[in-house]
Amino acid sequence: MTEQSNDENADSELLHIETLFRANPNFATTILRLSGLVGYSRHPGNFFANGKLVQHADAPVNLIHRDDCIGIIDAIIDQHKWNEIFNACADTHPTKRIFYSHARTLLGSATTGLRFADSNELEFKIVSNDKVKQQLNYQFSYPDVMTIPFGNGA
Repeated sequence: MTEQSNDENADSELLHIETLFRANPNFATTILRLSGLVGYSRHPGNFFANGKLVQHADAPVNLIHRDDCIGIIDAIIDQHKWNEIFNACADTHPTKRIFYSHARTLLGSATTGLRFADSNELEFKIVSNDKVKQQLNYQFSYPDVMTIPFGNGA
């Protein structure tokens, strides 16, 4: 999914807010669409604790580390990249089953507590971060979500 995909739900409140910001003639704005936020106190090993069911377990994750969110915001401001839309996510997109099992292991928690919903549906999106890397010349601190050192304060 790219910034030009036009796959957004027309009834989405977020899309409506984006449209209002972009249409306002009183200021220039840039829309930053962040994927799921991880890092520091947002440890993904806790997202599905206590038996919470992971839906669409074989769908890919679209995540971004907090440090990269801040880095991209800084790049937008420093480079005056106004009137743009940017998707922001890490390069890698392992399945939820693989990623959340890995995250639980990093916590030292048993993966036996993880529950994955059985589903034949594989409706998903993989978010592209190509525009961020090309137009902002941004290099991700955490391009691979499987190598984020969550146990070390990251």
